[in-house]
Amino acid sequence: MDPRRYRPVAPVPLPDRTWPNQVLSQAPAWCSVDLRDGNQALTQPMGLEAKLRYFRALVAVGFRQIEVGYPAASGTDFDFVRLLIEGGHIPEGVTIQVLTQARPGLVARTLEALRGARRAIVHLSLCTSDLQRRVVLGLDPGATRALAVQATSWVKAGARALPGTELGFEFGLEGFTGTELTFAAEVANAVVAAWAPRPGERVILNLPASVEVTGPHHYADRIEWMHRNLKHRDQVCLSVHTHNDRGCAVAATELALLAGAERVEGTLFGNGERTGNADLVTLALNLYTQGVDPGLDLSDLPALVSLYEGCNQLPVPARHPYAGELAFTAFSGSHQDAIRKGLEAQRCESRPFWEVPYLPVDPADLGRKPIVRLSSQSGKGGVAYLLEQAYGFSLPREVVAEFSLVVQRLTEVSGLELKASRLCAAFEREYRRAEGWCWE
Repeated sequence: MDPRRYRPVAPVPLPDRTWPNQVLSQAPAWCSVDLRDGNQALTQPMGLEAKLRYFRALVAVGFRQIEVGYPAASGTDFDFVRLLIEGGHIPEGVTIQVLTQARPGLVARTLEALRGARRAIVHLSLCTSDLQRRVVLGLDPGATRALAVQATSWVKAGARALPGTELGFEFGLEGFTGTELTFAAEVANAVVAAWAPRPGERVILNLPASVEVTGPHHYADRIEWMHRNLKHRDQVCLSVHTHNDRGCAVAATELALLAGAERVEGTLFGNGERTGNADLVTLALNLYTQGVDPGLDLSDLPALVSLYEGCNQLPVPARHPYAGELAFTAFSGSHQDAIRKGLEAQRCESRPFWEVPYLPVDPADLGRKPIVRLSSQSGKGGVAYLLEQAYGFSLPREVVAEFSLVVQRLTEVSGLELKASRLCAAFEREYRRAEGWCWE
């Protein structure tokens, strides 16, 4: 390994940045891109039936903007858009979004897919980074800007051929994190002017971290710089779409919202190209734990995990925030004891706010339960908690302390987790169902 092969990203000259002093007090507009960005990253992309099941689940959760495909690039995606429109599967208040690149044939095919839709958003994407201009497009800055304006005019002209469709427009600067900021603003301003929004209409300007190349604080600086330097800021909805190459997609998105972003694109549990997109579930529940209504109903996470794993054929990792199988599981003895005491205090003291050690959110709010499991790292608190769950009464401290030594010997010898059934069997062997004890 030779780090000299890599160049650090230059910081944004923004000494008067304001985002560090902001507070998130409301949810952004959410746009799920599971059925496009997420689906295109699968080894086995979803078929029509799975996509429709997933779409309905996203609607039930509360998403009002859903990117449903790239109809000009995939026959399945084109057919799915037609299925949604012709089958009447798009509820009132839900807007579908489709992606296209800046080529006339692709734009025309995309608009053809939308015929008959009540509301839709065309997401026009163009590579603007220095690297992609040179290597992918072979265009200089002036030609890239001209293509952005020309492609916008293709969409605008095509929209006139969709009577009865309320068509929104999104322009995405693919490779924004590698685009010179002055050039990014130049392209964005030109596109907004070319679209010429009607009164009350706003162009969605998407500023993606197509590849996460620097820290979330640098991304926030770039978003605040654009927020300040757009000519027609009142005609723009500032949107972000982060990827997780450095493991910071959620953090980058949250800081971008502090910096002026109003809309977030991402996927359930972070599925997407390479290391994935921003995880909308984590983002929404992060707001929820701060007392902010995320506008999404995530009260049955197990069902959502089941849907995700079944349709995507990908597992949600056991340690995934909020949704993982072990997210609310304690093995450590000190953690188990603190959770047990915290739950008891929460129940007995009727506290107005949720305050339980090691549980930043009430698992019951998400359709989950706090789980205590016993290993050689567990202690008296975990043993007491499981025995209380099994038998319905609290054991004397002396009995718990004595029996905990038995449990520790069992787990150290086996090296395995001690399941609740084996714990109860060991307890009953040790104390032989002493007279006067109720085991029912």
